[in-house]
Amino acid sequence: MSDPEHAWRTAYRHPGPWDQHLPPLSMADAFDESARRMGNTPLLDFLGRHYSYAETLDGANRVACGLKALGYGPGDRIGLFLPNVPHYVAAYYGILKLGATVVNFSPLYSVEELEAQVEDSGTRLLFTISATALLPTALKVLDASSLERLVVGSVAGALPAAKSLLYRWLRAKEVAEKPDDPRILAFSQLIANDGACATAAIDPETHLALIQYTGGTTGLPKGAMLTHANLSANARQVAKLDPDLGTTKDKVLGVLPFFHVFANTCVLNRTVLTGGEIVMLPRFDAAQALAAIGRTRPIALPGVPTMFQALLDHPKAASTDWSSLKYCISGGAPLPAELKTRFEAATGAKLLEGYGLSESSGVVSANPYKAEGKSGTIGQPIIGTRVQLVDKEDATRPAPEGEPGEIVVAGPQIMAGYWNRPDTDGTTFCYDDAGQKWLRTGDVGQIDEDGFIRIVDRIKDMIAVGGFKVFPKHIEDVLYRHPAVKEALVVGMPDAYRGETPRAYVSLNDDAGLVTGEALRDWLNPQVGKHERVDAVVIRAKLPKTMIGKLSRKDLLIEIALEGSA
Repeated sequence: MSDPEHAWRTAYRHPGPWDQHLPPLSMADAFDESARRMGNTPLLDFLGRHYSYAETLDGANRVACGLKALGYGPGDRIGLFLPNVPHYVAAYYGILKLGATVVNFSPLYSVEELEAQVEDSGTRLLFTISATALLPTALKVLDASSLERLVVGSVAGALPAAKSLLYRWLRAKEVAEKPDDPRILAFSQLIANDGACATAAIDPETHLALIQYTGGTTGLPKGAMLTHANLSANARQVAKLDPDLGTTKDKVLGVLPFFHVFANTCVLNRTVLTGGEIVMLPRFDAAQALAAIGRTRPIALPGVPTMFQALLDHPKAASTDWSSLKYCISGGAPLPAELKTRFEAATGAKLLEGYGLSESSGVVSANPYKAEGKSGTIGQPIIGTRVQLVDKEDATRPAPEGEPGEIVVAGPQIMAGYWNRPDTDGTTFCYDDAGQKWLRTGDVGQIDEDGFIRIVDRIKDMIAVGGFKVFPKHIEDVLYRHPAVKEALVVGMPDAYRGETPRAYVSLNDDAGLVTGEALRDWLNPQVGKHERVDAVVIRAKLPKTMIGKLSRKDLLIEIALEGSA
């Protein structure tokens, strides 16, 4: 399709016009406005303890003033090495009100990974909690890097009184002792002030709100530089997808990790902006998530496909009351059609596929909440977002008419660039004849006559088979049609004659019965092109996943390489 923008103007299925403008807004102002409007209504439900907007705003103000008293201010990089706990929300918005920049770090990082990103970002102070899974790692980084201080919170202190006592008693082995070190400050000490210092003056379009590390389109992790305007725009863009916005109580189950850009926008920033409530779980656990759905009655659940699969697979799924759930947003990985059908039948909720990147503040496109969507697509662009296809080999040219092309994106949520990586701008962005700057996603897609976008594959994942380009996702989609297949990844293996040959790796559903790799290969190959046929289907108990539960082709290739060298 040569002009997808015509379809988005004439056949747009999200609420409101597609090409509306979002004025720049600072994240601090957005938070203050919601707190003023919502007052003592709940913002957070953390395992049964409620924190109101007013209480959370007071905590954020105290964080900002505490940091200011320590000598930190606008432009400083301050890190969050935290799971989903109330400290995260207070620290996140406190750092932003200070005019400083948040740097998100995964709680799953090793010492080496955390140290490398602390040094790359120039992070001066790091927030963490007194958990054995986190504090020892943070202490080692404090000693080995240029990090100046740690602020350490207590999970027990954030729980309801009864649960706090149980936590201290039953989980004593999971709590690490905070050393007596002048570089280490308790979270309670940091916020021991009146919170009366002024919010910094912030230019939303130039001041960085967040450095979000990502693998980017290629290479080692790089810090996506996201401004206040980027984050506030994406939060509003996502909020405006909901046709019921403002007419129903907005309550979202927050099981995605806040340190990931998907949750940062779709759970945290978006819900704060709407005046909704976040039911927080420290991490995803299917049993806890099902219990929280029954206890708190959320209407929305953003997640990745493996989370929705795990919820369906849990023994308590059948006895769970799903009736409050209306919309479940799936991102981070392709959503298998069979999973979408099963989940919707079991729960009555709509499971909608969307798409985004760290470099786009989280979200680029989504299927509509109420209007008819298209299964197997990532929907239409969210408001204010333009998507085009360029030639896979030369991003300065449009994709040939009717052929897949690399997806490029422009909009108010697109990052400024990578931190300390100006040399990557030439491969990260491209420009059209009018001088418009576009983000190159590295994903190959098609856009249909209604403006719906379909991901074909990633450029770097394409397999070169005797001069043909093979898209692994196409083979994986066929595999998912087999009733025994639960998860599938296809990778290219060296081949002396053809250069590479596809090989499939799968895990099976619990009720798969006796299914062999040979039988799956013989079932699969007649359904794909000759150049797409796999040399084998390898059955594994499970396939590797990323920190948010997305299937990881990269980690699978590492496993295969290690097996080959053993």
